[in-house]
Amino acid sequence: MRTPDEIRLDAPARVLTLHWPDGETQRIAYAQLRAACLCAGCRRIRLAGSTAAAVVSPHVTLSGIEPMGYGVQLLFSDGHARGIYPWSLLHALGRDEPAGEAVPPARSPARLPEASR
Repeated sequence: MRTPDEIRLDAPARVLTLHWPDGETQRIAYAQLRAACLCAGCRRIRLAGSTAAAVVSPHVTLSGIEPMGYGVQLLFSDGHARGIYPWSLLHALGRDEPAGEAVPPARSPARLPEASR
């Protein structure tokens, strides 16, 4: 996956703007980003049948971005800073509509075949 040429925080609009090398520009709401977190805690919430969006304030802001090679770590105003957002996830979130509804699907825990138990 390519990396964006530019990343900007739009604090008044609570939106992360990504400018991609092909000229595409994407705007992703902070709350949508927070709800899409891939950390173990947020995955656990989704596996329990809830959505991370249910526990995310619509007023959450981004207080920082840390580069992580294949993506970024986003630092949120609610103290959450555990998930790494790969470029491919950010690109996919930027295509989802409406903002705030996109959450990666939770994967079911792997199950051993009956004979292996």
